[in-house]
Amino acid sequence: MMYSGGFGGDNHHRQPMAEINTTPMVDVMLVLLVIFIITAPLLTHAIKIDLPQASSQPNLEKPDTISLSINAEGKMFWNDTPFEDAELAARLATEAQKKPQPELHLRADNATTYQRLATVISAAQNAGIERFGFVTEPNSKE
Repeated sequence: MMYSGGFGGDNHHRQPMAEINTTPMVDVMLVLLVIFIITAPLLTHAIKIDLPQASSQPNLEKPDTISLSINAEGKMFWNDTPFEDAELAARLATEAQKKPQPELHLRADNATTYQRLATVISAAQNAGIERFGFVTEPNSKE
């Protein structure tokens, strides 16, 4: 009995060949290389425009800082000077009118209630204070 198919009449090799033909891949890579070589100079073409020149000087004047401290009992201190709660809104409004506006640094004791802090922050926002931050102490490694 004769088997059809195959070249050379060798009937012992009936398994498919497991070799990868890399010639088409190399051809495609060479074509892509030529395309990139041709198009690369076109991508680096720059458009000449006349940009405006600006001169600016850094702001050397640093705004003042206000230290507003609240102790555990809720007593407030304006730059380490005690004052009454009724004066807070007036002091904050006065500082908000200054140019440049000072920074408000809020220092609060760990035992200060959230309601007390929220009241002070709200008063600062209502007065127009734009820059304020919380001052904390880093955790000590013991």
